[in-house]
Parts: sequence; C-alpha cells; structure tokens
Amino acid sequence: MTSKNRWRTQSSMQGGSDASAEIAALRDALEQRIAHLLDAGTGRHDRLAASMRAAVLGSGKRMRPLLLMLVAADLGCSCPAVLDVACAVEIVHAASLVLDDMPCMDNATLRRGKPTIHRQYGEDVAILASVALLTRAFGILAAAPGIPPATRARLVATLAETVGAQGLVRGQYEDLHGGAARSAGAIATTNERKTGLLLSATVEMAAALAEVDEQVARSLRAFALAAGHAFQIRDDFLDLPGNDSAVTGKDTGLDLGKATLVNTLGLDEARRRLAGHLSEVDRHLDNALAGAQRTRRFVQRLFAAQGGEPWHVPAPLPGPLLHAAGATPAGFDGRAG
Repeated sequence: MTSKNRWRTQSSMQGGSDASAEIAALRDALEQRIAHLLDAGTGRHDRLAASMRAAVLGSGKRMRPLLLMLVAADLGCSCPAVLDVACAVEIVHAASLVLDDMPCMDNATLRRGKPTIHRQYGEDVAILASVALLTRAFGILAAAPGIPPATRARLVATLAETVGAQGLVRGQYEDLHGGAARSAGAIATTNERKTGLLLSATVEMAAALAEVDEQVARSLRAFALAAGHAFQIRDDFLDLPGNDSAVTGKDTGLDLGKATLVNTLGLDEARRRLAGHLSEVDRHLDNALAGAQRTRRFVQRLFAAQGGEPWHVPAPLPGPLLHAAGATPAGFDGRAG
C-alpha cells in the first residue's frame, strides 16, 4: 500500500473506540492539569488570570501536548513529568496565538470559534497575558517532577530556542515583513519557523524524556517538520475566502495579498506539495516508531475530514469554492492547532 493510500484508508482501518477513549482520557488529563497549573501560577481571580485561562482552556485540538504524550508512550517512556511538560508546550503555543491575533499582527477577531483575547479583554491585558503564559510555561518545566538535571536543561533550552529570535518570533516577523513577492522556498522557511519548529520541539522533548538514541530523535524531528509544513499548507487552504468561519473557528481571508504557498503556487501545486509532506510524515514515523501505532493513528485523524475522506485532495476548484470539496476538516481551529 502506498503512503498516499495509507493516509486515505488507515484512519478507518485502525481507529477504533479504544484509541478514541485513550485520546479523550489524555485530553481530560491535560485540561485538568493545565487549569491547576494556571491557578497555581496566578493566585488571583482578576482579568489577567481570566484572560490567561481563556487563552488556553476549553477548546482546541491539543495537538502538540497530545503528540508529545503519545510519542512518549510509543517510545516506552515512564517519566512522571510527561504530563507537565506537555502542558508547558501547550501554554507556549497558546501564548503565541494571543500575540499572532493582535491588531498589529494578524488582526484576527476569532480564534477557536470565540472572540480573540484582545477582543475580549483589551490589547493591554492580552499582551500581559501572553508574557505571563510564557513565563508560566518555563516555570512548569523548572518544577516538573522526576527529570534528571541534564534532561531538564535540555528541555528548557529546546523550548527557549524554539520560541526565540530564530524560531516562532522569527517566523512571525518574516510573515509580517517578508513582502508579497517571496519565493516558495522563503515561504516554506517561514512556515517551518511558524509551525514546524514547535512541533519538532514537542517530539524532541518526548525523545529526551524517553532517553532514546539520536537516530530515533532525528527521525522524529524530520517527521515533525514535515507535519508542520503540511499543517501550514492546510491552514493556507482554510484561509481562502468562502470557507466558513463557524466551521474553521477563525477568520478567513486574512492571507489575501500575503505570500503563502497557496497564493504563490496555486491550488494544484499546493495540493501536490501537501501530499508529498504527508508521505514524508509516514516514512519518518515508520523509521522512528516502527510498529507503535498511537502516534500514527492520532496524526491520521488530524488530517482526516468528516467521513474519513482526506480533506487535502478535493477536486480542483476556484479558491472561494474550496470548502465545498471537503477542504475544511472538522474541529480545525486555526494555525496548525
């Protein structure tokens, strides 16, 4: 079976109620633990604390923390800190979305089907909430139980580098100031920084906790970078005018006039590149995790639309009609999760 056909069929072949129950249990554990960690970190019940909770809790796929926990499980990791490390990653992601949505950035009004944080609480509170969430995430890493000192230092360094001037921050800067005439290669580099690097850090942190060898860690990083490119192209498709904000959970049309792969290459070439990235995802997962299936099932579901048909292969249509071909997956909440 080819990789393309595998993505097309395995979700229905392997899914099952056991996998769904496991994901639901992990998601519940994440929600409860994040709520506890945020409450412990704020100690107050004011607008700042409320905005921090609103930014993180209650919606979203929890793609990154679930991926970290599932990769760790597939690697046989028994470290008691896995849940807290996963929470730290999700809090960093939420903090980045608060800033991305600001009027001076993407000027978004919807995130995960609700008004963005600056629309709910004001721009001043939103900025402070993002800073507070970032610092809380690193505090969680510093206090997570049962991590050897060298591993803890590696986790902190990995997450700091991912967020910083060569990571998420650089990707957002390039997205804002790169201009509309960038090459496809330059756009792909920005996409990697905006989405792929945090996914890569997620699996690298799981690998560090599991104490695997470098070859496995390298395959996991390659898997995550390929997945990041795929998610960013999917996000480009979802931004096209004509997709329903009530379904996508975010504003559409914000990328009009911006340098995205869909705008630069056209729908057909973007679909082709997406299929190529998914083939890479499949290959690198095979190399890293062999027969372990938790991570594979989870990633397949992330890319599956309603009815099990992969959203990324709709019939060629004009951009505004892309949603009619099943291009909007259920529950997708914005920039790669």
